[in-house]
Amino acid sequence: QVQLVESGGGLVQAGGSLRLSCAASGRTFSNYAMGWFRQAPGKEREFVAAINRSGGSTYYADTVKGRFTISRDNAKNTVYLQMNSLKPEDTAVYYCAARNPRPTAWVYGLGSNYDYWGQGTQVTVSS
Repeated sequence: QVQLVESGGGLVQAGGSLRLSCAASGRTFSNYAMGWFRQAPGKEREFVAAINRSGGSTYYADTVKGRFTISRDNAKNTVYLQMNSLKPEDTAVYYCAARNPRPTAWVYGLGSNYDYWGQGTQVTVSS
């Protein structure tokens, strides 16, 4: 079992930046691929970014590519999402997720490919 706790959300003006953190506990963090997803009111949850176990590979939704950066510190059991040039359409609850090691291929953009989820942190971008 892995427990995930997000932090760092808040209210920011368009063009501003925020850094989200997701602290993991319970198992060896470096065993888990990690992802960030978001859900805006009235919308489906959508993929934002993902990172493999070592941190050597990262993946992004087209909507955030070039503005957001995912990273991880396995020594601190934490994954980060640096968000720059924020837009009002980035407003959502942001969730981090962890994937158990599995023999099957990791489809990083699918929420069903993750096994553990945090409670979410609200990000609001004002225009």
